[in-house]
Amino acid sequence: MIESLKDIPRLLMPLSKQKQKAYSMLEKYAPEKDLKTAKYLLKTKKIDILIKKIGASPNLVTDKIYPHLKTKIKNDEINEFVSNINGTVLKKVKLKAYKEFSKDPEEKILSLISPNIYGLDIIKKAVMIQLFSTDPVHILLLGDPGTGKTDILKSAAKLHPISSFGLGSGTSRAGLGVSVRGKKIIPGLLPQADEGICCIDELNLMKRTEYAYLYSAMEKGFITYNKANKHIKLKTRVRILATANPKGDKFVGRTTDILKKQIPFDSALISRFNLVFLIRKPGVDGFIHITKKIIKDHKKKINKKDMEFVKDYIDYTQRICVNFSNKYESDVVSFIKKIKKHEDMFLIEITPRIVIGIVRMSKAYAKMHLNKNVSKSDVLKAIKIVKKSLFFKKK
Repeated sequence: MIESLKDIPRLLMPLSKQKQKAYSMLEKYAPEKDLKTAKYLLKTKKIDILIKKIGASPNLVTDKIYPHLKTKIKNDEINEFVSNINGTVLKKVKLKAYKEFSKDPEEKILSLISPNIYGLDIIKKAVMIQLFSTDPVHILLLGDPGTGKTDILKSAAKLHPISSFGLGSGTSRAGLGVSVRGKKIIPGLLPQADEGICCIDELNLMKRTEYAYLYSAMEKGFITYNKANKHIKLKTRVRILATANPKGDKFVGRTTDILKKQIPFDSALISRFNLVFLIRKPGVDGFIHITKKIIKDHKKKINKKDMEFVKDYIDYTQRICVNFSNKYESDVVSFIKKIKKHEDMFLIEITPRIVIGIVRMSKAYAKMHLNKNVSKSDVLKAIKIVKKSLFFKKK
């Protein structure tokens, strides 16, 4: 393995204390077969070894340090060797961090979802769970302007590894679906977010021509374009997170019947959402509570590395297959039975999609904790979110 005589004295010299410390860390993570080569390259000064940090905040996860190799010469074989080892090490270090994070992830993730928006905790929980779901869980935030709905969408788009964000009225010619210019196919918001989160702000401004795309994406997981001898099919396996303002821009009244008349969509669209939250501007007491929270938390800032860590964590969980046991059937049936009896109290109809949403959110809760089986706690938490979305505050 010795390439030249000048390497011999270098090989006889011990590594510096700093490099030896980093190399000792490397021994814990790198494959044994590669360690001898790594040490040779270090001593012959063809590579260097550094100690890096994940960089997440201490309140998120104990900061993990790890060894990182760096090439010092131009050599394709050495570059590939270094790249492979670094990839292996970082994967193991992140997995160790993920396991630690999975023990208590909820409040840590919630702190990164619109931290400057107060009073919408249950909605933030619903969005948090949507981020972890690999099955379609569609959420509509229906309410007064200036209540923080858009900010929540932007947070979700930043946290999920695959996302799109735009206006329901369309921010480009492609809109929600697809546009074709000559031979160029321009995907809209829905296909851009395939296997991820599609965040649509002000869905009430959606053009009628876009409805078919949205229905197809939510129901079938694909959209089609058939115009001018162009036949295109694009995958849209998305989770929709949308906002909308009521008719007249702001909700008025308190009774369910009056509020229903202000919903800007027909039942065909509303029924496609697993969760619909009605959001109203807070009264005096609620506003005072929010004021106190703002004053208390005004110095809080989001660490970008925290966002990246959670984004990577969500990506990791997407590959976990979760089992929902039939033993929780009675919990779900009991809840559905109760709310079906009082269906006239709610803004939306109680359909099988509510049940599907509970199952999918339960599985998402399990994923968030890196579990392969849904627990009773997961089911009860999912039911609580559905219940909170139905029993809206009328003031």
